[in-house]
Amino acid sequence: MDKLRGQRSLFGEILDWMLAPLLLLWPMSVALTWPVAQSIAHRPYDRALGETTRALAQQIRVDRGRVAFTLPTGAADLLRADEADQIYFQVLGARGEHVSGDSTLPVPPQDEIPAVGELRYRDDQVHNQDVRVAYLWVALPGAPRIPGTAGPALVQVAETLGKRSQLATEIIKGVILPQFVILPLAVLLVWLALARGIAPLGELQQRIRRREADDLSPIDEMEAPEEVSPLVRAINDLLGRLDRSFATQKRFLADAAHQLKTPLAGLRTQAELAQREIDAGQRDPEALKRSLQQIAHASQRAAHMVNQLLAMARAEDRGMAARAVDVNLARLATETVRDFVPRALEHRLDLGYEGPGAEGNTTPTERSRVLGQPLLLREMLRNLVDNALHYTPPGGTVTVRLICDPFGQVVVLQIEDSGPGIPASERDLVLQPFYRVLGSNVDGSGLGLAIVAEIVRQHGATLTVNDTREGPLPENTSPGARFTLRFAASKLPVERPTGSAVA
Repeated sequence: MDKLRGQRSLFGEILDWMLAPLLLLWPMSVALTWPVAQSIAHRPYDRALGETTRALAQQIRVDRGRVAFTLPTGAADLLRADEADQIYFQVLGARGEHVSGDSTLPVPPQDEIPAVGELRYRDDQVHNQDVRVAYLWVALPGAPRIPGTAGPALVQVAETLGKRSQLATEIIKGVILPQFVILPLAVLLVWLALARGIAPLGELQQRIRRREADDLSPIDEMEAPEEVSPLVRAINDLLGRLDRSFATQKRFLADAAHQLKTPLAGLRTQAELAQREIDAGQRDPEALKRSLQQIAHASQRAAHMVNQLLAMARAEDRGMAARAVDVNLARLATETVRDFVPRALEHRLDLGYEGPGAEGNTTPTERSRVLGQPLLLREMLRNLVDNALHYTPPGGTVTVRLICDPFGQVVVLQIEDSGPGIPASERDLVLQPFYRVLGSNVDGSGLGLAIVAEIVRQHGATLTVNDTREGPLPENTSPGARFTLRFAASKLPVERPTGSAVA
C-alpha cells in the first residue's frame, strides 16, 4: 500500500499547505465582499432617499382641522424621472388616514414607537418588488388644539433596488476581477519562493552524493539550513556509529586472521614434518603418532575458532535478538550443565547446578522465565560454563546458580569457579574480543566472554565480574571468578510447554 501511494514530496506538501488556505480564502473573500458592497451601495442612495423624505415632510400642513399635503409643481415628475428605479411616496395623517401618494405602500410595524423628527430606514416590498423605504414622523403644528388628532403624521418614500444592486455588482467586479490576476501571480511567487527556499537542500544532497564511499567524516552543520540541522546532526551521529562499527569489524577481522594464522600454520608445519619423515623412510610409529596428534590439536583449535566466530556473528545479529520469546532459564541451565558433565568428570571437576528444578529446591521453574532468544541464551551459558571449566584446575568446583526474585522482577544467573580468578584491572578487558589474561596457559580463542557480553547487551541484561571468595584467602587458595547476570523476568502469561524444553 505504501509503494502504491508513492514517495512524499516535501516541496509539494509545503506548496499544498500554502496554496490550499489561499484558494480557500478567495471564495470566502467573495462571500464577505458582497454584504460590504451592498452596505457601501446603500449609503449614497439612502442619503438621497432621506433628503427626498425630508423635503416632502416640509409640505405637510393643517388646514381647517385636517392634515393637508400639496406636492409642489414638477415634484411628481421629478420623483418619476428615474429610469432605473421606481419611487413611491405616501403621506398618512395623525389618525393613520391616507392623505396623499401610493396607498399600497406598507406602513411601519405596529409595535414601533414613533420618534418625531427621526429619519429611519427599512427594507420592504411593494407590488412584489423589494424596496428600500425611508420614513419620517412629522409633528403637526397646533396638533393639540385639533379635535380628533391622535399623533404625528407619517411620510414615507420607497425606492426599488435596481441602482443599488448595480452599484454593488460594480464594486464586486472592481474587487474580484483584480484577484483573478493577483491569485495566479501569488501562486507563481509562492512556487518560486519555495524553489529558492529549498535550494540549500539540493546543495546538501549534492555534497553528500559527491562523497567517497569510505568518507564517514561529519557533515558541516554550518553549511546546512538551520531547519535541517537536527537531521544533519542525526546523520552525523549515524556516520559516527558506522565509522566505529567499521573500525570494530576491521579490527575483529584482523584479529581473527591473526588468531587463525597460528593453528593453520601449526597444522601445515606438522603435516609437512610428517611427510618429510615418511619420505625419509622413517617408520617410527610414535613420532608419526605425535605429528598426527599435533595436526588433530591444531585442526581442533581452528575449528573452535571458526565456531566462535560464527557464534559472535550470531550474537551481533540484531534481527535474531529481536525475535524474542518466553524462555525458561532454569531448564536451559540444567540442560547445559547436563551436557558438560562428561567433560567435567574427564577433568576431575565438580560441576553442579543450584536453583529452580534442582533437587531439594521448591521454587517453581516458571519464576525463571525471561524474554529472549533461546539459541543465543544457550550459547551464552555454554561459553560461561566452558570458560569456567577451562580455567578451573583438576579437583576444583564449578557451580551454575539461578536465583529468582520472589516478586517476579529479576532473574539472577551466576557461574562461579574455584580457578585463579580475574584481576580487577582486567575484568572489563576480558569481555573484549581476543583478549587473554596474561600468564594464563589455557588454550582458547579469546572470543567466549566477548560473545557472552554481546548476548547480554542484546537482551538488555547486566553482567558483573568479581571474585568467588572475598577477603583474605588461605595459603594455596585461589579467589575464583564469579560471573553474575541479571535479567528482567518475563511478564508474559505462563504457557505450559508442549514438547519444547526451553520455551
